[in-house]
Amino acid sequence: MRNFSLGTRVALIAVFSSIVTVLVLLATAYNGLVRDFETVLTQRQLIETETLASKVNQDLQVRLRAVGAFASLLTDGEKRLALPRIRSLLGRQPALENYFGEGLVVLDENGVAIAESIHVPGRLGTSYADRAHFRQAMASREPVISHPIIGRATGLPLLSFLAPIESDNGDLLGFVAGIINLAETSIIPRQADNDQDTLFKVLDTGHFIQVDTLSVANPMPDIPVPGENLIIDAALSGVPFGVVADRAGKKWIYATRHLERVGWLFLRAVPYQKAIQPAWSSFNAFLVASVLAMLILAATALALARAATRPLEKMSARLRSMSRDGFTFARLSPTGPPEIRSVARAFNTLMEEREALDDLKDQFVSTVSHELRTPLTSINGSLKLLSSGAAGELSGKAASMVDVALRNSEQLQRLISDLLDFNRVLAGQMPIHPEKVSLSQAIRAASEGNAAMAQHYRIRISAELAEEWFAIADSLRLRQILDNFISNAIKFSPSKGCVEIRAESPAPGRIRITVSDQGKGVPESFLPRLFQRFAQAETGSARARAGTGLGLAIVRELAELMEGEVGYYYQQGAHFWLELPAAKPDVPDRGGPHETP
Repeated sequence: MRNFSLGTRVALIAVFSSIVTVLVLLATAYNGLVRDFETVLTQRQLIETETLASKVNQDLQVRLRAVGAFASLLTDGEKRLALPRIRSLLGRQPALENYFGEGLVVLDENGVAIAESIHVPGRLGTSYADRAHFRQAMASREPVISHPIIGRATGLPLLSFLAPIESDNGDLLGFVAGIINLAETSIIPRQADNDQDTLFKVLDTGHFIQVDTLSVANPMPDIPVPGENLIIDAALSGVPFGVVADRAGKKWIYATRHLERVGWLFLRAVPYQKAIQPAWSSFNAFLVASVLAMLILAATALALARAATRPLEKMSARLRSMSRDGFTFARLSPTGPPEIRSVARAFNTLMEEREALDDLKDQFVSTVSHELRTPLTSINGSLKLLSSGAAGELSGKAASMVDVALRNSEQLQRLISDLLDFNRVLAGQMPIHPEKVSLSQAIRAASEGNAAMAQHYRIRISAELAEEWFAIADSLRLRQILDNFISNAIKFSPSKGCVEIRAESPAPGRIRITVSDQGKGVPESFLPRLFQRFAQAETGSARARAGTGLGLAIVRELAELMEGEVGYYYQQGAHFWLELPAAKPDVPDRGGPHETP
């Protein structure tokens, strides 16, 4: 992204915003379509379930009325007809026989069977008064329908339609029962062959029986236990419709209808995919139109962004040309749109301030060079004489104070030297004298030169040189780089740690010197500014205040002047390395010294 032009960035922002907007609209539209089709499909299931329940209810009502009509024929108004007459009437009811496959049974007022249209061994003389639907009919004197029951004489799953026989005065004279075998004669409508993916269940909620699966082998099948069939669990929860996922994770849209007459719950469910498929078909058309509109919008945004930023791009090209050709302090002409004119004026103001800062820097460097360095050299020399005993032996306390002053003056002298060296490097006035240098000698000299500092910090310096290496470098500037690396390693090493110096050849014709310590290394956030001027990782600490932040910047400039490079990595400690051109031991030294501008 950072390599794109401003016009491209503006276009990308516009396109990205458009994409996000379109995606939000698409997601909203798709969700709305799915919800609409889900609602439609749910309503359809409710209607289908209501229709099925109504058909079953009508069938039950017809059969119940037929039993009631026959019951009215078994009385003369005062008492129940004689048993032979009842048997005669039972034999002449073909229509009722079609309704009740297990036949008709006439019972007395106590619920004892006294006559039957179809002979079943053991049924006559059996009392059924303890049956729940008998007790209900005795109490209400109204026709009733039983829940699925097991016949006492047949052992089959039955449904009993019971109507009371009453006199004209309302006395209970007996009952007529019409019986159907639910294992053979189902009153539940069959599911269409083209609707095989639809789930249809009939549940007896009072007795927890699954009515739709009644059979001779399993006359009273229980409803699945909670957790076994999540769709049935949802239907029994009391919520009449909704969306539920089965144990396999497949989603279903279900609807229920409760038939209170028999206590049956009708459940119908269809896969949720039926709602998604039509929604996706409708969504595709909207998707194509949205993509086309987004492409047109993207092309328009790119063209407008390029037109708006073209003057700024021209200005940037001119600035790069000015910097490349050396006209660093040239001015820009404030022409074009208001924003461009504002940028040009701001740039011109910045150039004026930069010129003033450069003049101030030159004055500061001149002051440091002439007003500070000369007296500081004198002070440093005097302190060295005092420390060496040239003015007589000093007392312990005086010698300690002189040592402190000497160290501080040397630190100040190094700071001033860093400022002057960096200014000379930037100005191209740093003299470089490449020659063949023995790295073992250079490393040994640098180690010895920093031994006092290492002893002060209680750090051990270890130089590991497996063989003799030679490099093409300026010995003085190489020593300056090594001193910087070693002193930094000493300062940032833990007490009683070790600073290691080693040389190796990472590639043919190149020599690498690595200075390693056992410290915490450079913070990750600081790595991009590690070799920049006036940059310090530990700003505000005592170690940060001990330098100017120019050391590593000078190191990088000196390495580049010697056709080398520097770098850093962390591996159980900080590792700073310097890579230089290699020189063979038998190759003669290069010609006389020259100055690199």
